[in-house]
Amino acid sequence: MRLKLPARAIEFPRRPLVMGIVNVNDDSFSGDGTLDFETAVALARSQVAAGADVIDVGAESARTNRSAVPVAEELRRFRGFLERWDEIWQGVEPRDAEQIWPPVLSANTWRPEAVEGILQGGNVELVNDMGALPDARNARLCADQGAALLVMHSVGEPKIPHFQQQWGDVMGAMERFFEEKLALAEAAGLSPESVILDPGIDFAKQREDNLTVFRELARLRKFGRPVLVPVSRKTVIGEVLKLPDPSARDAGTVACICAAMACGAQIFRVHHVEAAWQAIKVLDAISKAR
Repeated sequence: MRLKLPARAIEFPRRPLVMGIVNVNDDSFSGDGTLDFETAVALARSQVAAGADVIDVGAESARTNRSAVPVAEELRRFRGFLERWDEIWQGVEPRDAEQIWPPVLSANTWRPEAVEGILQGGNVELVNDMGALPDARNARLCADQGAALLVMHSVGEPKIPHFQQQWGDVMGAMERFFEEKLALAEAAGLSPESVILDPGIDFAKQREDNLTVFRELARLRKFGRPVLVPVSRKTVIGEVLKLPDPSARDAGTVACICAAMACGAQIFRVHHVEAAWQAIKVLDAISKAR
């Protein structure tokens, strides 16, 4: 299995990738967002040094109980970070021979107007679209620029809570969703090799739905695409552990990494890169032991 990027490709199977989270906003659910570019650059650099293969930059919070920021403001924030991208990884030594180098820059965004503006700035290799790909526009923009596209499972409009969503068979619905979205993306000119699947933990899902996704994640192997699991500090972890503070959920996050790796997930989106890298490194070594 191959993940095509604008000027390179990542071949699987391989050790799962660690995606570090950098929030260039002041409204992150985990309390780690910042509007100060120096702070954001320093965080990204520390994540790369800790082993991050991908840096996922969000200039707007994904929280569903907050209004969307204007596109112009989102682009201003992202471009301020993008201008500093090279200094984030240059001069840093890869943590080991398996780390993707230079790291992949991912843009966490969803509105086509923002996607277009961000991709025009260069350097972005992956669009992490939390909008559930309601139409072909973001797929077409990625195809035009050679960028990869992450498609997240959800329902309804982004930035709106969907606490009442009920699933009779969440995995069956997810399989049908990805079949439809992969066909939509391909019809828009995007190669299937440029698509990543995201089960959308906590998005339009309740506690039991999320636990079912972790338990049955292996069903997504049928699509032959890398699966990214956004495990970090999720609400479902807080519900299980009765931990209202997201920053206290890193041990639970590692538990979710273990479960998802056992089901074949290839990419993990996390706040605490060091803990995730260590867990994945050890689990990978165990899986390869003879």
